[in-house]
Amino acid sequence: MTVTQEQATWFADAFQRLIANVDKAIVGKDHVIRLVLTALVSDGHVLLEDFPGTGKTVLAKSLANTLDGTTSRIQFTPDLLPSDVTGVQIYDQGSGRFVFHPGPIFASIVLADEINRASPKTQSALLEVMEEGIVTVDGESHPVGAPFLVIATQNPVEQAGTYRLPEAQLDRFLIKTSLGYPDAATAVGLLMDSATRARASLVGPIITPDSIVAMAQLASEVFVDESVMRYLSDIVDATRSHRDVVLGVSMRGAMALARAVKTWAVSQGRTYATPDDVRELAPHVLAHRLVLDPESEFAGVKAADVIARILVDIAPPAYRAA
Repeated sequence: MTVTQEQATWFADAFQRLIANVDKAIVGKDHVIRLVLTALVSDGHVLLEDFPGTGKTVLAKSLANTLDGTTSRIQFTPDLLPSDVTGVQIYDQGSGRFVFHPGPIFASIVLADEINRASPKTQSALLEVMEEGIVTVDGESHPVGAPFLVIATQNPVEQAGTYRLPEAQLDRFLIKTSLGYPDAATAVGLLMDSATRARASLVGPIITPDSIVAMAQLASEVFVDESVMRYLSDIVDATRSHRDVVLGVSMRGAMALARAVKTWAVSQGRTYATPDDVRELAPHVLAHRLVLDPESEFAGVKAADVIARILVDIAPPAYRAA
C-alpha cells in the first residue's frame, strides 16, 4: 500500500505541529528537532553530543512532554547497576513467587543523561532493549511497548570518570547530532526571558503514543525507487573500503538510514524519497558508526569529513519529481 498525497500532507502538518511545540523550549533549532522527531517516528534512538549548557536535557524533556505517554530519566553514574535500568525480580512472600518490578527503561521516551558516565556493564544493559524493544530478566522477556525512544546525552569535553561508548552501542543510535550555541538574535531573546528556568515546562502534550505508531506505519510505506536505494547502498559500501576507515557502516546502519529517509520524505509532504533525502541524513545517521584508522584520526580526519567526501565522490541518480 502506497502513501497518498492526502496522507502525506496530513503527516507533514502533524510533524510541523510537533516541531513548533518543542520549539517553545528549544528556540531556533528546528533542524535538530526535526532530526530527533525523525528518529522517534523511524523506531530509532538519538545520541546528543554537545558542550554543557547547550540545552541537550531540555530538548529531551521537551520532546517527552510533547508525547502524552510515559517518560523517565536515568542519570548515568559510575555506580549505576544494570538492574537499576532494566528492573529486577523481587520475591513476594504473599504469593510465594518472584515478581518483576520494571525499571525506568520501561517508558515511551527515556532520557539517558550523560550515558558515558556509566560502566560498560551498565551500558550493555541497553543493547537488547534498544535493538529489540524487550528486556530479558531471569529468562523472561518483557516488551517495553511502542513507541520507544532513548535520547542519550554526553558532552565531548569532560572525559574524567567516563567510559567511551562501544561500537555496538553507537550502532544502535539511529541519529547522532548536536544543538550548538544559538545565534545572536536567539541568544538575546533567551537572555530577556532568563527568568523562565524550566523551559521544558512550557511544552505540553499534543499527541498520543498511538498516533506516533500510526505515523511510523505510514512512513514505512513511503515509495523509494530502486535507484535511490542503490545510491544509499553505494554510500554505505564506500565507507567499508575508505582508506581512513577501519570499520565501515553495518547493515543495521544502512537499514536505519533507509527508514529515516522515508520519514524525512513524508515529513516534507512527499509520497516518495529522493537522493537529496539520503544526502541530507547520511552525515547524521552514518558518521558515528565509523571507526577511523588511528593514524588518520591522529592526523585530524573526522568521521563527518569521510562521509562528506563520499557524498562528493558518488554521483546521485537523476530523478524526476512526481
